[in-house]
Amino acid sequence: MLTHSLEETWSEFLRLMKERCSRVEYANWIAPIQLSTESDTAALLVPNVFVREYLLDNYREELCTFFGSLKKGEPDLQFVVQELKQEQPKVISKPRPRIEKVPVEQEMKLNENYTFDHFIEGPSNQFIKSACLGVASKPGKSYNPLFIHGGVGLGKTHLLHAIGHVLKSQHKKLRFQCITTEGFINDLVFHLRNKSVDKMKKYFRNLDVLLVDDIQFLQNRLNFEEEFCNTFETLINQNKQIVITSDKPPGQLKLSERMIARMEWGLVAHIGMPDVETRVAILQHKAEQKGFKLSNHIAFYIAEHIFNNVRQLEGAVNRLGAYCRLMHLEATEEVVDNTLGEMFQSTPQKRVSVDRILTSVSSMFNVSESDLRGSKRSKDIATARQIAMYLAKELIGESLTKIASAFGGKKHSTLLHAWKKVSKELENNERLRRQIQMTRQNIEA
Repeated sequence: MLTHSLEETWSEFLRLMKERCSRVEYANWIAPIQLSTESDTAALLVPNVFVREYLLDNYREELCTFFGSLKKGEPDLQFVVQELKQEQPKVISKPRPRIEKVPVEQEMKLNENYTFDHFIEGPSNQFIKSACLGVASKPGKSYNPLFIHGGVGLGKTHLLHAIGHVLKSQHKKLRFQCITTEGFINDLVFHLRNKSVDKMKKYFRNLDVLLVDDIQFLQNRLNFEEEFCNTFETLINQNKQIVITSDKPPGQLKLSERMIARMEWGLVAHIGMPDVETRVAILQHKAEQKGFKLSNHIAFYIAEHIFNNVRQLEGAVNRLGAYCRLMHLEATEEVVDNTLGEMFQSTPQKRVSVDRILTSVSSMFNVSESDLRGSKRSKDIATARQIAMYLAKELIGESLTKIASAFGGKKHSTLLHAWKKVSKELENNERLRRQIQMTRQNIEA
């Protein structure tokens, strides 16, 4: 391959990266890389192994497209890890302005709408909201660390920012940071490049509260994970509060046993899909914020067809509200169908049922399904029944009355009592926590 074609290929790759990356991401990860043309084989000069790993993890396919690939699916180029000099006679490098990074403590921005007042409470998130309120009012005194996990768009980031707002208004002397895992990685890379890692360590390890969003992005990045784990341990040992969110529970993350054990020290809480009543409340609250009137009938109609996450509900309100205002129409079923039809979802083929939950609980706790539906009150049966009710409330997006009726005609208050009792027991009972986690994995398999 000629040097000229290598230069052109690298220039094309950089143009693609500028289009796909944010400015901060490009500056931290792509800009430090330079192309060596000392031989016919492409060689990329990278400042450290972190940049090489990031490039291969995120842009392996693009690199193979531009530079060709080897038999094992690796890009046909070499990586040379070295400190880059300012002048490289045989390196293609356009002069770039020095980007001064704003100190991390000044970059934190909390979403103004993500407060506890704007968080709609329902059976699927009642417990976790209470836990977050407790953490916000008394950081480091309870539920530490607090690990929140659940699907996309269910309110994890909302709760994280809500804690931040309380800290900002009621605990002004506390030093806290709310940051995404990607932001933490970008900061670490920046300080590695500038040989100022000690400065970053000093900042994070002197916080009183650390709020970290989307810890799943730390998977398969051992070097970054080690630094985060060291920061984690330092803060916990000083009784400083840590709150972490993830799309999966700790045991399902591809992280080291050391990291998983640290995150399971405190309270691991699941935030589930909102039931239909909660979805209606969310829709009407969002509509009210937008100054858009949404009747109960239409709210229920939308809630019955959109059930995956809160972001979709908010998007539905935005789209319907804009259409009705522009067309001067009232929100009717026909208007909703025309406007939101493509967003409507059919009921998933594999929805969790009470029968499936009873089968799994029966197997785990050696109790018959008929006893779980019945009224026997011996300790082993009553405990297993309460666990089954807890899992049903967590995993099934229906009203409490409907779920409770599947347990031999029980009342919704009985189901709610069972859920609260098991939730409280999980705070201190590690054995029960693992039993329920295994049962849940079996149900969702």
